[in-house]
Amino acid sequence: MPSLSEKLKEAVDRMQHWPEERQDDAAAILLEMERQDASRYRLTVEQAREVEQTRRELREGRGEFATDEEMAALWKSCGL
Repeated sequence: MPSLSEKLKEAVDRMQHWPEERQDDAAAILLEMERQDASRYRLTVEQAREVEQTRRELREGRGEFATDEEMAALWKSCGL
């Protein structure tokens, strides 16, 4: 079995002193990362850039959300 990286060892050592609920949160994050790594879906570099640009615009208050009607039309056009 591969060994843990030094950074991960240090983090796990500190996490052992966290409250159980917080440890569970950390475990959930790591398990989600593992699940995502196993996914066959991947963003292209361009898609990842678009996501980051949208996130930046939303943080700056410049982004827009689709209305419920616009989303309903999108799902309908996808056959959903």
